[in-house]
Amino acid sequence: MQKKKQGATQWISLLFLTVLGIIWIVPLLYGVMSSFKSNIEMQSVGFRFLPINWILTNYTRLLQNTANTPVFRWFLNSLVIAGGSTILVLIVTSLSAFAFSRLRFKGKNILFIFLLSTMMFPPVMNIIPLYKIMTALGWANTPWAMIFPAATGAFNIFLVRQFMDNIPIAYDEAARIDGASDWQIFRIVILPLIKPVLYVVALFTFTASWNDFLWPSIVFSDINKMPITPGLKLLQGMYVADIPTLMAGAIIAIIPTFILYLIAQKYFLQSMSLSVGVKG
Repeated sequence: MQKKKQGATQWISLLFLTVLGIIWIVPLLYGVMSSFKSNIEMQSVGFRFLPINWILTNYTRLLQNTANTPVFRWFLNSLVIAGGSTILVLIVTSLSAFAFSRLRFKGKNILFIFLLSTMMFPPVMNIIPLYKIMTALGWANTPWAMIFPAATGAFNIFLVRQFMDNIPIAYDEAARIDGASDWQIFRIVILPLIKPVLYVVALFTFTASWNDFLWPSIVFSDINKMPITPGLKLLQGMYVADIPTLMAGAIIAIIPTFILYLIAQKYFLQSMSLSVGVKG
Protein backbone atom coordinates (compact mmCIF):
# COMPACT_ATOMS: atom_id res chain seq x y z
CA MET A 1 0.00 0.00 0.00
CA GLN A 2 2.83 2.35 0.85
CA LYS A 3 4.53 1.66 -2.50
CA LYS A 4 1.27 2.34 -4.35
CA LYS A 5 0.89 5.68 -2.59
CA GLN A 6 4.47 6.63 -3.45
CA GLY A 7 3.92 5.60 -7.07
CA ALA A 8 0.74 7.67 -7.30
CA THR A 9 2.52 10.67 -5.76
CA GLN A 10 5.34 10.39 -8.26
CA TRP A 11 2.94 10.20 -11.21
CA ILE A 12 1.00 13.22 -9.97
CA SER A 13 4.24 15.16 -9.50
CA LEU A 14 5.41 14.15 -12.96
CA LEU A 15 2.10 15.20 -14.51
CA PHE A 16 2.18 18.54 -12.71
CA LEU A 17 5.77 19.27 -13.75
CA THR A 18 4.99 18.25 -17.34
CA VAL A 19 2.04 20.64 -17.53
CA LEU A 20 4.12 23.39 -15.93
CA GLY A 21 6.95 22.76 -18.39
CA ILE A 22 4.56 22.95 -21.35
CA ILE A 23 3.16 26.26 -20.07
CA TRP A 24 6.69 27.70 -19.93
CA ILE A 25 8.21 26.16 -23.04
CA VAL A 26 5.41 26.48 -25.63
CA PRO A 27 5.38 30.33 -25.70
CA LEU A 28 9.17 30.34 -26.03
CA LEU A 29 9.09 27.87 -28.90
CA TYR A 30 6.29 29.83 -30.57
CA GLY A 31 8.42 32.97 -30.35
CA VAL A 32 11.35 31.13 -31.94
CA MET A 33 9.15 29.82 -34.76
CA SER A 34 7.62 33.27 -35.29
CA SER A 35 11.06 34.76 -35.89
CA PHE A 36 11.32 32.63 -39.04
CA LYS A 37 7.98 33.79 -40.46
CA SER A 38 7.26 36.71 -42.75
CA ASN A 39 5.20 39.60 -41.41
CA ILE A 40 2.48 38.91 -43.98
CA GLU A 41 2.19 35.29 -42.87
CA MET A 42 2.13 36.31 -39.22
CA GLN A 43 -0.79 38.69 -39.72
CA SER A 44 -2.83 36.76 -42.31
CA VAL A 45 -2.57 33.11 -41.30
CA GLY A 46 -3.33 33.56 -37.60
CA PHE A 47 -2.07 31.14 -34.96
CA ARG A 48 0.13 28.55 -36.62
CA PHE A 49 3.02 27.02 -34.73
CA LEU A 50 5.37 26.19 -37.61
CA PRO A 51 6.11 28.63 -40.44
CA ILE A 52 4.76 27.86 -43.89
CA ASN A 53 7.88 29.35 -45.49
CA TRP A 54 11.05 29.45 -43.38
CA ILE A 55 12.96 32.71 -43.87
CA LEU A 56 16.02 34.41 -42.33
CA THR A 57 15.07 37.90 -43.49
CA ASN A 58 14.15 39.07 -39.99
CA TYR A 59 17.63 38.24 -38.67
CA THR A 60 19.53 39.63 -41.64
CA ARG A 61 17.51 42.86 -41.48
CA LEU A 62 18.48 43.39 -37.86
CA LEU A 63 22.13 42.46 -38.26
CA GLN A 64 22.67 44.50 -41.43
CA ASN A 65 20.91 47.69 -40.30
CA THR A 66 23.84 48.86 -38.17
CA ALA A 67 22.83 52.52 -38.33
CA ASN A 68 19.43 52.17 -36.64
CA THR A 69 19.78 48.79 -34.95
CA PRO A 70 23.44 48.15 -34.04
CA VAL A 71 22.69 44.73 -32.56
CA PHE A 72 26.35 43.62 -32.48
CA ARG A 73 27.26 46.80 -30.61
CA TRP A 74 24.41 46.30 -28.15
CA PHE A 75 25.48 42.70 -27.72
CA LEU A 76 29.09 43.63 -26.91
CA ASN A 77 27.93 46.40 -24.57
CA SER A 78 25.78 43.93 -22.66
CA LEU A 79 28.66 41.45 -22.41
CA VAL A 80 30.98 44.12 -20.99
CA ILE A 81 28.38 45.39 -18.53
CA ALA A 82 27.12 41.99 -17.40
CA GLY A 83 30.63 40.54 -17.19
CA GLY A 84 32.00 43.52 -15.27
CA SER A 85 29.04 43.50 -12.89
CA THR A 86 29.46 39.79 -12.23
CA ILE A 87 33.18 40.07 -11.44
CA LEU A 88 32.65 43.04 -9.12
CA VAL A 89 29.72 41.37 -7.34
CA LEU A 90 31.73 38.20 -6.74
CA ILE A 91 34.59 40.17 -5.21
CA VAL A 92 32.43 42.35 -2.98
CA THR A 93 30.02 39.57 -2.00
CA SER A 94 32.64 36.97 -1.08
CA LEU A 95 34.70 39.41 0.98
CA SER A 96 31.64 40.88 2.72
CA ALA A 97 30.22 37.45 3.50
CA PHE A 98 33.60 36.36 4.90
CA ALA A 99 33.67 39.39 7.18
CA PHE A 100 30.15 38.78 8.50
CA SER A 101 30.65 35.04 8.88
CA ARG A 102 34.21 34.58 10.15
CA LEU A 103 35.54 37.86 11.52
CA ARG A 104 34.75 39.34 14.91
CA PHE A 105 34.16 43.05 15.23
CA LYS A 106 31.89 45.29 17.26
CA GLY A 107 28.41 45.83 15.86
CA LYS A 108 28.67 43.03 13.30
CA ASN A 109 25.16 41.66 13.88
CA ILE A 110 23.56 45.10 13.94
CA LEU A 111 25.31 46.03 10.71
CA PHE A 112 24.18 42.79 9.07
CA ILE A 113 20.57 43.35 10.15
CA PHE A 114 20.75 46.90 8.77
CA LEU A 115 22.11 45.49 5.52
CA LEU A 116 19.23 43.02 5.24
CA SER A 117 16.69 45.74 6.03
CA THR A 118 17.62 47.48 2.79
CA MET A 119 15.99 44.58 0.95
CA MET A 120 12.57 45.77 2.16
CA PHE A 121 12.73 48.89 -0.01
CA PRO A 122 11.88 48.56 -3.71
CA PRO A 123 14.82 49.30 -6.01
CA VAL A 124 12.79 51.91 -7.89
CA MET A 125 13.20 54.22 -4.87
CA ASN A 126 16.91 54.51 -5.63
CA ILE A 127 16.59 55.55 -9.26
CA ILE A 128 16.52 59.34 -8.80
CA PRO A 129 19.33 59.62 -6.19
CA LEU A 130 21.36 57.00 -8.06
CA TYR A 131 21.00 58.91 -11.32
CA LYS A 132 22.13 62.13 -9.62
CA ILE A 133 25.16 60.33 -8.18
CA MET A 134 26.08 58.87 -11.57
CA THR A 135 25.71 62.30 -13.19
CA ALA A 136 27.86 63.94 -10.52
CA LEU A 137 30.57 61.32 -11.06
CA GLY A 138 30.38 61.76 -14.82
CA TRP A 139 29.37 58.12 -15.28
CA ALA A 140 26.03 58.72 -16.99
CA ASN A 141 25.91 57.14 -20.44
CA THR A 142 28.87 54.89 -19.56
CA PRO A 143 29.10 51.20 -18.50
CA TRP A 144 30.24 52.25 -15.03
CA ALA A 145 26.72 53.48 -14.29
CA MET A 146 25.51 49.86 -14.42
CA ILE A 147 28.57 47.99 -13.19
CA PHE A 148 29.18 49.70 -9.84
CA PRO A 149 25.56 49.92 -8.53
CA ALA A 150 25.25 46.15 -9.09
CA ALA A 151 27.74 45.49 -6.27
CA THR A 152 25.28 46.62 -3.59
CA GLY A 153 23.05 43.50 -3.57
CA ALA A 154 22.31 42.52 0.04
CA PHE A 155 20.69 39.22 -0.94
CA ASN A 156 23.90 37.91 -2.48
CA ILE A 157 25.84 38.68 0.69
CA PHE A 158 23.15 36.95 2.75
CA LEU A 159 23.19 33.88 0.49
CA VAL A 160 26.98 33.46 0.57
CA ARG A 161 27.15 34.14 4.29
CA GLN A 162 24.57 31.44 5.03
CA PHE A 163 26.51 29.02 2.88
CA MET A 164 29.76 29.99 4.60
CA ASP A 165 28.27 29.54 8.08
CA ASN A 166 27.91 25.81 7.35
CA ILE A 167 31.67 25.42 6.93
CA PRO A 168 33.14 24.28 10.29
CA ILE A 169 35.07 26.97 12.11
CA ALA A 170 37.67 24.29 12.90
CA TYR A 171 39.07 24.79 9.41
CA ASP A 172 39.89 28.38 10.27
CA GLU A 173 41.40 27.44 13.62
CA ALA A 174 43.61 24.79 12.05
CA ALA A 175 44.84 27.31 9.49
CA ARG A 176 45.56 29.89 12.21
CA ILE A 177 47.63 27.33 14.12
CA ASP A 178 49.71 26.95 10.97
CA GLY A 179 50.22 30.71 10.92
CA ALA A 180 47.68 31.68 8.25
CA SER A 181 46.32 35.23 8.21
CA ASP A 182 42.67 36.16 7.63
CA TRP A 183 43.38 36.81 3.95
CA GLN A 184 45.11 33.43 3.57
CA ILE A 185 42.21 31.68 5.30
CA PHE A 186 39.77 33.33 2.93
CA ARG A 187 41.81 32.63 -0.21
CA ILE A 188 43.11 29.13 0.54
CA VAL A 189 40.49 27.60 2.86
CA ILE A 190 37.12 29.31 2.39
CA LEU A 191 37.12 30.36 -1.26
CA PRO A 192 37.49 26.83 -2.73
CA LEU A 193 34.63 25.59 -0.51
CA ILE A 194 32.14 28.28 -1.51
CA LYS A 195 32.59 27.93 -5.26
CA PRO A 196 29.13 26.34 -5.79
CA VAL A 197 27.26 29.28 -4.27
CA LEU A 198 29.52 31.76 -6.06
CA TYR A 199 28.58 30.11 -9.35
CA VAL A 200 24.92 30.72 -8.49
CA VAL A 201 25.59 34.34 -7.53
CA ALA A 202 27.44 34.82 -10.82
CA LEU A 203 24.54 33.25 -12.73
CA PHE A 204 21.93 35.46 -11.05
CA THR A 205 24.04 38.59 -11.38
CA PHE A 206 24.87 38.08 -15.05
CA THR A 207 21.24 37.33 -15.90
CA ALA A 208 19.88 40.27 -13.91
CA SER A 209 22.36 42.67 -15.49
CA TRP A 210 21.73 41.32 -18.98
CA ASN A 211 17.93 41.56 -18.64
CA ASP A 212 17.82 44.90 -16.82
CA PHE A 213 15.64 47.35 -18.72
CA LEU A 214 14.52 50.27 -16.56
CA TRP A 215 17.88 51.54 -15.27
CA PRO A 216 19.81 51.36 -18.59
CA SER A 217 16.86 53.02 -20.34
CA ILE A 218 17.30 55.98 -17.98
CA VAL A 219 21.07 56.25 -17.77
CA PHE A 220 21.87 55.66 -21.46
CA SER A 221 20.96 58.13 -24.21
CA ASP A 222 23.50 57.20 -26.90
CA ILE A 223 22.16 54.38 -29.09
CA ASN A 224 25.66 52.99 -29.65
CA LYS A 225 26.36 52.70 -25.91
CA MET A 226 23.11 50.98 -24.95
CA PRO A 227 22.96 47.33 -23.86
CA ILE A 228 20.73 45.01 -25.81
CA THR A 229 17.62 45.08 -23.59
CA PRO A 230 16.76 48.79 -24.01
CA GLY A 231 17.84 48.36 -27.61
CA LEU A 232 14.96 45.92 -28.07
CA LYS A 233 12.63 48.69 -26.96
CA LEU A 234 13.91 50.77 -29.86
CA LEU A 235 13.13 47.85 -32.14
CA GLN A 236 9.56 47.93 -30.93
CA GLY A 237 9.27 51.56 -31.96
CA MET A 238 11.00 50.96 -35.29
CA TYR A 239 9.18 47.77 -36.26
CA VAL A 240 5.95 48.33 -34.37
CA ALA A 241 3.85 46.09 -36.65
CA ASP A 242 6.60 43.64 -37.57
CA ILE A 243 6.26 40.99 -34.89
CA PRO A 244 8.65 38.44 -36.51
CA THR A 245 11.46 41.00 -36.52
CA LEU A 246 10.82 41.79 -32.87
CA MET A 247 10.90 38.07 -32.09
CA ALA A 248 14.21 37.74 -33.94
CA GLY A 249 15.70 40.49 -31.76
CA ALA A 250 14.38 38.82 -28.61
CA ILE A 251 15.85 35.44 -29.61
CA ILE A 252 19.25 37.02 -30.24
CA ALA A 253 19.08 38.67 -26.82
CA ILE A 254 18.40 35.47 -24.86
CA ILE A 255 21.16 33.34 -26.43
CA PRO A 256 23.93 34.17 -23.86
CA THR A 257 21.75 33.64 -20.80
CA PHE A 258 20.37 30.41 -22.25
CA ILE A 259 23.89 29.05 -22.82
CA LEU A 260 24.93 30.21 -19.35
CA TYR A 261 22.07 28.33 -17.70
CA LEU A 262 22.94 25.16 -19.59
CA ILE A 263 26.55 25.37 -18.40
CA ALA A 264 25.84 26.37 -14.79
CA GLN A 265 22.73 24.33 -13.99
CA LYS A 266 24.66 21.66 -12.07
CA TYR A 267 26.19 24.33 -9.82
CA PHE A 268 22.73 25.78 -9.23
CA LEU A 269 21.48 22.38 -8.07
CA GLN A 270 24.52 21.90 -5.85
CA SER A 271 23.93 25.22 -4.10
CA MET A 272 20.46 24.13 -2.99
CA SER A 273 22.22 22.19 -0.22
CA LEU A 274 23.94 24.70 2.06
CA SER A 275 26.26 21.96 3.36
CA VAL A 276 27.61 21.02 -0.06
CA GLY A 277 30.86 22.86 0.57
CA VAL A 278 31.82 20.44 3.34
CA LYS A 279 33.17 17.07 2.29
CA GLY A 280 33.23 13.97 4.44
